[in-house]
Amino acid sequence: MKSGSAKFALMVGPAALLSGCAAASTQSEVASASWHDRPAFAEVLYQKRVTQLAESRGRIDYDIIGPVPGSEKPVALPRSKKSRIDENALGEARDYAAKMNSSSLLVWDDGAIVAEDYFDTNQTDTLLPSKSLSKPIASIAVGRAIALGYITDLDQSVADFILEWRGTDKASITIRDVLLMQTGLLEQSFELDPMGPLMRAYIDPYHEQYIIEQYPLTDAPATRYSYSNATGDLVAIIIERATGKPYENFLGEEILAPIGAAGGEAWLNRPSGKAHSGCCMFFMAETYLKLARLLLDQGAVDGEQILPAGFVQQMRQPSKFNQHYGLGVWLGYPYSEDRGFLGPDSPIPGIFHSQPYLAEDVYLFDGSGSQVIYIVPSANIIVMRTGNNPTGEEKWDNSFLINTILSGME
Repeated sequence: MKSGSAKFALMVGPAALLSGCAAASTQSEVASASWHDRPAFAEVLYQKRVTQLAESRGRIDYDIIGPVPGSEKPVALPRSKKSRIDENALGEARDYAAKMNSSSLLVWDDGAIVAEDYFDTNQTDTLLPSKSLSKPIASIAVGRAIALGYITDLDQSVADFILEWRGTDKASITIRDVLLMQTGLLEQSFELDPMGPLMRAYIDPYHEQYIIEQYPLTDAPATRYSYSNATGDLVAIIIERATGKPYENFLGEEILAPIGAAGGEAWLNRPSGKAHSGCCMFFMAETYLKLARLLLDQGAVDGEQILPAGFVQQMRQPSKFNQHYGLGVWLGYPYSEDRGFLGPDSPIPGIFHSQPYLAEDVYLFDGSGSQVIYIVPSANIIVMRTGNNPTGEEKWDNSFLINTILSGME
């Protein structure tokens, strides 16, 4: 497998926080009883990351990389030259992806890949950065943990796993609250204060302990939508404590392997450390597509139920505080021209949609750089585009690709 070598813009905000790979450090792992007691090397590494981010104006290297296991013998998805989608529509989608700084474009139609394109130097085996596509994958991980009996249900208290929260104001946060981004934890913003909680919760070598011990609760749980990467990263902590496995190993062994998907890589916060669940993994394009197909097929692969029955339908139920957000996935309806990550009342510009989606049941994996996977159950199709934001004057239209494909269907 070939890792992508390009750097990707990193801003501490809802645009998600990404870059390319760099060589792993040789600093040995040292256990820490609490965030305040972490070893001295951690602060040195943190300040190095802060300096790099500041000097590069929001760009950072993934400096410590670990493997994410997958199937020992990945099963290739079927390809077909026959499609219900008009070739002109496929060509128009391909041209749009090419000019808009994409790395890949895959179209799944009724049981087969009918279009597969890679741009620049990317190929089928290139490991592409997940960005916030990791957040719906984290929801899949929770569903799998429920199916295997490690988690009781979505309404189980997070404090059953993060024991440090028992008897605190965070004790009422449920797993459902985490996936719906309604924990009440500090909301994301575009701040780069090296002493601030957003930076610490992302690039500190002990970010998981910082989130548990230090990350502030600003609102009562389950009272408002408050998107944050720290909330997204809670899933990895929960999965590890529930299963006894590192998050990346659980993801690879219990999800990727059963669906016949290849593994990849994950950015670790320190040597032999922790992976993020809100971002920062690398997989081949087909692995992302297989994860989307798992949802399209209601949590089953080749007749084997990987996720609990009805879990995918629960993922598609909107939060009562944000009608466009479900359990890690974005919902296409009702139409909003400017739908943002930070919720309906945020003054920060959102993602442009020139027109409503042509199918009301569209739901999406959506992440920084206009990375998107559209799933349309009524049409039995998936359209996936990875890459970065366009570099020219034309801004990304989040309705163009899927509507072009849907309008071209017989």
